[in-house]
Amino acid sequence: MNRYINVKKMSITLDTNVAEELNTLALELGEKKSHLIEKALTHYFDLLDEKVADKRLKELEEGKVRTTPAEEVWKELGL
Repeated sequence: MNRYINVKKMSITLDTNVAEELNTLALELGEKKSHLIEKALTHYFDLLDEKVADKRLKELEEGKVRTTPAEEVWKELGL
């Protein structure tokens, strides 16, 4: 039985060395490969979120984008 209610099956292709390391770690840790991949991607997505935030902050500091004051947003939404 799956740990999650909502799951999506996917087929992926991995470099041979990565696939072998995944197999080795899964056996050593007694975990499913899919669980290790999910955990690894979750951690990697956290890193990417940080990179995106840094990129957006840099764009703001360089004047490439502008913010909208909360009062303007509230007014536009009728709040």
